Amino acid sequence: MKYLFVICFLFQFYSTSANAQAYKYHTVKKGETVFSISQSYNIDEEDIYKYNPDAKEGIGINEKLVIPVEATRSENKAESNTQFTEHTVKKKETLYSLSKEYDVSVDDIKRYNKQLYSKELQMGETIRIPSGTAVASTNNTPVETQTISKETSVTKPQSNQITKTREHIVLPKETKYGIARKYGMTVKELESINPRVETLQPGMMIRVGVDVLEDEPVIITDDRFRFYEVKPKETIFSLTRRFGVSVDSLTQLNPALKNGLKFGMVLKVPEHPEGKDIEDDEVYTGMGEESNTKMDLSNSISNRSTKEIVLMLPYHLNKIEEDSIETYRNSILNERVVRISLDFHSGVLMAVDKAKSMGISTNLRVYDTKQNSSEVANIINANNFNEVDAVIGPLLQDPTEAVASRLESKNIPVINPLSNRSMRGYNNLFQSIPGEEYMKNAMLDFIAKNASGKNVVIVADGRAFKIKSEISNIIPGIRSVNPTNNYVSDQELKNALTTGSNIVILESDNINLVSSVTSALNRLARNHDITLLTTNKSNAFENDIVSNNHLGNLKLHYPSVDKEYDTDTTESFNEEYKERFNIEPNRYAIRGYDLTMDVLLRLASAGDLYESFEKYPGYTEYFESKFHYMPGTNGGFINDAIYILKLNKDLTINEANDL
Repeated sequence: MKYLFVICFLFQFYSTSANAQAYKYHTVKKGETVFSISQSYNIDEEDIYKYNPDAKEGIGINEKLVIPVEATRSENKAESNTQFTEHTVKKKETLYSLSKEYDVSVDDIKRYNKQLYSKELQMGETIRIPSGTAVASTNNTPVETQTISKETSVTKPQSNQITKTREHIVLPKETKYGIARKYGMTVKELESINPRVETLQPGMMIRVGVDVLEDEPVIITDDRFRFYEVKPKETIFSLTRRFGVSVDSLTQLNPALKNGLKFGMVLKVPEHPEGKDIEDDEVYTGMGEESNTKMDLSNSISNRSTKEIVLMLPYHLNKIEEDSIETYRNSILNERVVRISLDFHSGVLMAVDKAKSMGISTNLRVYDTKQNSSEVANIINANNFNEVDAVIGPLLQDPTEAVASRLESKNIPVINPLSNRSMRGYNNLFQSIPGEEYMKNAMLDFIAKNASGKNVVIVADGRAFKIKSEISNIIPGIRSVNPTNNYVSDQELKNALTTGSNIVILESDNINLVSSVTSALNRLARNHDITLLTTNKSNAFENDIVSNNHLGNLKLHYPSVDKEYDTDTTESFNEEYKERFNIEPNRYAIRGYDLTMDVLLRLASAGDLYESFEKYPGYTEYFESKFHYMPGTNGGFINDAIYILKLNKDLTINEANDL
């Protein structure tokens, strides 16, 4: 134990002695004023106010003031001897990339560009980059935080949340983000109790909260991490996607999250491994404000060149014999993949015609993949793909990856239309169907945004333990009802409900459990306000023994790739399709239309598909589907546009705005 005490003592001694020349304390004596103190130290009154902003409201006997002395002047002198390069910030440049380019640390750049402590790097902004050698000679101070443990009551608190404060001495390289996080505060709370402090200076004494997070040290200079201030409407799960970490990892980095996320909270988050400033790079994150904006690309058509589109689907045309067309037609009725391909193809043709009426010409080339990866290789080897703008298809994972791998060097986009399986991260591969993880996270975002002020209950079977844990992490105080033998009684559920608004989250793919819970909740809904939610509307919810009327009474909310097809608003499309194909369009035909229209409009409104995502960061939407592609964690692009749907009492389905 004594060894631990000695180490702590030496640590504190080192931290204090390293900064002894930067400032000194002055204890106010009777009769002293700010002016007399400034005269005794041969400094200006403003120097005292700068480091002691509350002194403008008066000073009292025995109050401690921070007095800047030689170290401050030494630092200014060091700055005057430092050579700088003026740099105008270009698009997508970050502090990290600049630090690597000029061989200086991120904190060295911030030191000589004070505005970067409180705001992000801006494109077109001119900043000063210090030379590496000059910086190295002045950058030898430790970064550990020294605190003074004396507590004082604030006479006129500026925030309803911070009622007690302690004093904190600002050390070199400390930022408002880092200090706020250290004391479990938001930046706004820190600024509210230090209203006259605009830019932090080493040696400055500021007021902070008294709740110090002792779980871990504050890492101030580490290229692996950065500080991030939580914005309105952000949730834990949107942040995990934004920074590419799990909920558990984010909570370990930020123990305060155990008590829930709040607007303005300062978090420690990982820096992107390639040095991208994740907060600024909306193309990477997909989480910017613009990503929630619907884009109508039909008003932005500018590229009138003929679009070269390749459609690759499994038709199994090799099964057709010259005299047996009828035999082939009968056989495909029993082959689901071929039926889907033909339905999808019909929607593609409708989209090509619609685009033509808008002035977009298309050269559509169709190839039969025969559900075979080797056939895909033969097609690419035997045909010229140099001028192709995009490939739509194939349907299945293996052929799709085979196409993407062979066309990656040509940078030709390959859009898989229907598979939600995780695929290899080829840089030219676009998955238009969000995977199950994206569906789940979209619903978790919805729950996190709408659970406030409501009683939340979760019913999950043993196989759903992971999602149960994730939901429990984002909703402190959630109530849990545990099934027994795939059954939950009315009384168990009733005990978990309140007289107010209740959200019940049901996570199971067991038909018996889904049936018993929905039946019991339907009976309890006569006297309780209940809304049923699930992150995965499994086949159990579609089973005949689960009553749709019960689900409608409970206002079931669930995530979905596509929304309900509205025949009223698409009457003209239905008529044209029926006239052409003598049948009503099904979901695959509509998917073919939506996806192809999106590709053609993106190509017509930009130089290529990649440029369209940067030029138009919002989402596009058509009859049943919407599209918003973001870079996948392993490469390529994934559509993360998902609907949250609500089943109404009359069994109609519409988008759910909130609860």
